[in-house]
Amino acid sequence: MTQPVSTAHLIANMQDTRNRTLELVRDLDDQQIMGPKVRTVNPLKWEIGHAAHFYEVFILRQLYGYDSVIGERADQLYDSINIHHDVRWDLPLPNRADTLAYMQAVFDRLVERLDGEMASEQDSFIYQFGIFHEDMHTEAFLWARQNLAYPTPDLDIAADVSAERMVGHHPGWASVPGGRFRMGAEKTAPFKFDNEKWAHDIIVAPFEISRAAVTNAEFQAFVDDGGYDRADFWDPAGWTWRQQAEADHPVYWQSDGPGKWLVRRFDRTFPLPPHEAVIHVNWYEADAYCKWAGQRLPREAEWEVAALGEADQSGDLAAVKRRYPWGDAIPDPTRANLDGRGLGPLDVGALAAGDSAFGCRQMLGNVWEWTADTFEPFTGFSADAYTEYSTMLFGDTKVMRGGAWTSRGRMVHGTYRNFFGPERRDVFAGFRTCR
Repeated sequence: MTQPVSTAHLIANMQDTRNRTLELVRDLDDQQIMGPKVRTVNPLKWEIGHAAHFYEVFILRQLYGYDSVIGERADQLYDSINIHHDVRWDLPLPNRADTLAYMQAVFDRLVERLDGEMASEQDSFIYQFGIFHEDMHTEAFLWARQNLAYPTPDLDIAADVSAERMVGHHPGWASVPGGRFRMGAEKTAPFKFDNEKWAHDIIVAPFEISRAAVTNAEFQAFVDDGGYDRADFWDPAGWTWRQQAEADHPVYWQSDGPGKWLVRRFDRTFPLPPHEAVIHVNWYEADAYCKWAGQRLPREAEWEVAALGEADQSGDLAAVKRRYPWGDAIPDPTRANLDGRGLGPLDVGALAAGDSAFGCRQMLGNVWEWTADTFEPFTGFSADAYTEYSTMLFGDTKVMRGGAWTSRGRMVHGTYRNFFGPERRDVFAGFRTCR
């Protein structure tokens, strides 16, 4: 069950995510909007058309019997399941103007068919799923721009966050009691993705988790100590990846002499900020750091308990659970670095108002956080309308939690599960540790 929302809410959020899509491509020339063939990046001209195609297929065509705005060629151009990634540069894609016209035509149909003040439960779910799907792609547009060293995007929401970038570290450990916990999304949650279903009881042993994500300075110590050259710190598959990738530092770091590092963010390079959360490290790199430091990645259940759980008066794990680390209030800039507002990660000591009950900071926003676990379904899982959303990735990817500075606050909540292959270092991921 999805809680019904107003049609005005759906239209406003569709317009907002579409505005973000257009912001992220409007400054790119015709060559940039296609870009080079890169394994983890789509041609952006294809990807923006695909975002519109998704709404058209899952709402207008499958549910309500509309014909495609551009006919059969829509599926021949934009079906992400059946069109292999590597051929997307070779498709006879419409020019920019026609692509934008297709997107607008689909948008207009979506708005026109909404009727009344409140949307039905079905529309409330599927329209929001379409919005969140486009939100996921706008995050992908940002990692594409980062990967390709395109200019820093000009986002209307961007704000001066220099104060938050001078807060510094947030060291120490949070002690989390053991006990019974309801992991996953309840049926009463306003919105949930299929892989969050359903909430179920688990038993968690007491543990300690770092109060903040690992910083650049902390990860630099691992790099400078030769951590990339020690096979004993690496998962066997990770060591194979490290050798094949010839990796000896995070992907966007650049050496500036012994013990000195620069980092590239979009098209700008500057000294590595020591207290920002390390970002763009993959699961293998995070796991190797943990072994070097004598620590470990949190299990997914531990991450959710630390983020959303509370202690009762006796100090045991309480029966209550929060929707966000700080409570049930929706995210705002005092609590979480989301929505692209800061155009990068903040110092890990920033945004104390967003702390969890156990004193863990930035468990929503700033950087995605790798967990130890492989992405698997919960007991009782069943796929939603987009059956491939989760099912194709079970067993092959690792779980990330919490959202990044690139993630949209309307989409990310405490039980949201993200998932990527352990080799992916282009996504906006960091990690915190347990002991």
